[in-house]
Amino acid sequence: MIYSMTGFAARTSDLGRVSLHLELRSVNSRFLDLFFRIGEELRQAEPAIREALTSRLARGKVECRLQLQGNTQVERSLSLNAALLDQLRSAEAAVRERLPEAARLSVAEVMRWPGMLADDGVGFEELQPAIQELVRAAIDELVATRAREGEKLAGMIRERLARMHELVAQAEPRIPAIVAEHQERLTTRLRDAVASLDEDRIRQEVALFAQRIDVAEELNRLTAHLGEVERVLAKGGAAGKRLDFLMQELNREANTLASKSAATDITGVAMEMKVLIEQMREQVQNIE
Repeated sequence: MIYSMTGFAARTSDLGRVSLHLELRSVNSRFLDLFFRIGEELRQAEPAIREALTSRLARGKVECRLQLQGNTQVERSLSLNAALLDQLRSAEAAVRERLPEAARLSVAEVMRWPGMLADDGVGFEELQPAIQELVRAAIDELVATRAREGEKLAGMIRERLARMHELVAQAEPRIPAIVAEHQERLTTRLRDAVASLDEDRIRQEVALFAQRIDVAEELNRLTAHLGEVERVLAKGGAAGKRLDFLMQELNREANTLASKSAATDITGVAMEMKVLIEQMREQVQNIE
C-alpha cells in the first residue's frame, strides 16, 4: 500500500477525574521529523511516544500534542495529612514551652504547610497504561488516514501513467515515417544548395542527421520508466523517494523527445507528457 505523508488523528481517554487528549498531525517532509507539545506533568511519556512513532512511520513532519485535563464534572476532595498535622502540633507545643510569647500558627499557615494537603489527583504511573493505549490507537488512526490519502494519490498517478502510455503508443508508429519524410526533404534541400556534392556524401549526411532526430530510443526508455513507476506503486511501502527519482527520469526523456522532435505532433506529445509528469511529481511529493 502507498502511504501519504499527510494525515491527522485525535483520541481522548476519559479516566474519570481527568482525561487525556492526544493529537497527531502529519505533513510531507524529506525525513521523519517529530515535534512534541506535551505538558510537564506528562513529559516522561515523550520517549515512549517517539519510539512508537518511529517504528510505524518512515517519513513526514509529525506534530504530537498530549494534554492532561481535569474533569470539572467530577468533584475532587482534599484531605489533611494527619501524621504531619500531629507532628506540627507537637512542634508548636515544644516551641511555645520554650517561647510562651510566640504567636500561634494560623489555620491558613497550617494549610499552606508543605505536604499538609493531599488531593486525589492522578500520578504519572497511574496514567502510563492509558497513555500507551491512547498512543497506539492514535497512531493506528494516523496510519489509516495516510493510507487512504496515499491510495488517492496512487490513483491520480495511475491515471496519468495511462495517458502517457497512450501518448507513447500514439507517437511510436509515426517515428519511421517522420524520419523518412525529413530525410527526403533534407536530401532535396542539399541537392539544391550544394550541387557539387556527390550522392554518397549526401546520403551519409542525411543518415547522420536522421539518427540525431530519431526518438525511438527515448520512447522505449519512457515506456520502461512508466512500467517501473507502476511496479513501485504496486509494491507499496515507503516509495516516495524512488518515485521522485523516476519522475526526474521521465522528465529527462520528455525533454529530449521535445528537443529532438522533427514534427509538430510529436512535439505536442512531448509537451503534454511534461505537463502530466509535473502533475505526478506534485503528488509524489506527498508520498511517504
